[in-house]
Amino acid sequence: MRTVLLAVVAAFAFAATPAFADAKVGIVDLQRALNEVEEGAAAKNALKKEFDAKQKQLDARQTELKTLKDELDAQSTMMTQEKKQEKVADLQRKLMEVQQLYMSLQQDLSKREQEATAKIFEKMGLILKQMGENGSYDVILERSAAPYFNPAREVTDELVRRYNAAYGTSKKK
Repeated sequence: MRTVLLAVVAAFAFAATPAFADAKVGIVDLQRALNEVEEGAAAKNALKKEFDAKQKQLDARQTELKTLKDELDAQSTMMTQEKKQEKVADLQRKLMEVQQLYMSLQQDLSKREQEATAKIFEKMGLILKQMGENGSYDVILERSAAPYFNPAREVTDELVRRYNAAYGTSKKK
């Protein structure tokens, strides 16, 4: 949020300068670009496959827990108090294990997603810098920092095209 606020303040400060009338401003939607570049789509698919596999693990563990709870509920009237407490403790322990596994998997997937997107955003930053330095733009703002902009100022498609040309799957072969 602080970055967006700083970008908005910078945009207004930039707009207040007399030279603004001649300035060429570009607007980029980095989230859309991330989803559209080949590397971003591939990373998203790889993470989804991992997530699906880990979700199957969790689903199996949850099914096991439900079965144990159903057995406990069905047999509890025939168990001694000691045996019932033992089963409840075992069920609670397994529930805690599943919750810890879930948290661990979520943290791992979140970390991997951040690592993958950080590399892509870094490369996008280099391309945006080149776009500005080659004289095409005086300033390029993230779409979220611009409450309104002329759609003709949108440079996301150009960023995606340049990114794929530089880092796309055809470059990796």
